[in-house]
Amino acid sequence: MRLLNAKDFALTYFNDERTVPDYLILSHTWSDDEVTMKDLKRISREQLARRASYGKVAKCCDMALEMGLEWVWLDTLCIDQTSSAELSEAINSMYQWYRQSAVCYAYLSDVSAVEDDFVGYQAMDEDDHPGRSSFRLARWWNRGWCLQELLAPRNMQFFNKNWEYIGSKHDLKTHISKVTGIDEYGLFIPDLSVLSVAHRMSWAARRQCTRPEDIAYCLLGIFNINMPLLYGEGQVRAFGRLQEEIMRQTEDHSIFAWSGAGTDFKNDMPNQTLTILKRDCYQCSY
Repeated sequence: MRLLNAKDFALTYFNDERTVPDYLILSHTWSDDEVTMKDLKRISREQLARRASYGKVAKCCDMALEMGLEWVWLDTLCIDQTSSAELSEAINSMYQWYRQSAVCYAYLSDVSAVEDDFVGYQAMDEDDHPGRSSFRLARWWNRGWCLQELLAPRNMQFFNKNWEYIGSKHDLKTHISKVTGIDEYGLFIPDLSVLSVAHRMSWAARRQCTRPEDIAYCLLGIFNINMPLLYGEGQVRAFGRLQEEIMRQTEDHSIFAWSGAGTDFKNDMPNQTLTILKRDCYQCSY
């Protein structure tokens, strides 16, 4: 696991998970100009500071230091995206990395003023309230990778685009449940395997990923699956391999319990759309 030092922006690799220090981990949606590991190595901090996305990195480090944490993990910086082997290892480990973090900050880059969002979403029922709408419509709720980033952390805090505090996952649990369709119990359960495969799979309904295969890969941690990543295999094959691995590890066959109505599946497999699941595809039960 590679971590970013919040003081000097140096990257350090920890071979033994037993020696990994406490760290802050960031959950966010990517922009077009994210600072990558390659950028950090070849571009000066002065030049990087001109990028809008650099502010996210710097703020994350500052907030970690304020908490007494010296280390930070961001997927854009701490994974060598050019190495298929490292990317595969990271994706297979990511659920645990979020789980083992000291704190996870969810940065909602398209959510506006905290006064509207927090007060409106806590106290108002009207869907057209500006705070409620802004929080509910954040891109973060629709991204495939953000599902495990919501479920895994023990300590999760939400911030708006100005880095103003919205609330903790515990504080906002009722509202998060309404937005995601995940029951409050599921948001905090330490062992997801006590829930049926279909129940967990339903949480991925209508979530999207940029790369087709990631619709399957982003669910690995939720099902405690490790498998090699084969970018280029396509969505159908990737999801099929995920199904096979789930079947090898469990006798729960609810993954095949399609309701049939309004699904996008053919031959028990997803079609080629990026959003492969709908909430009514599964009989959601414990």
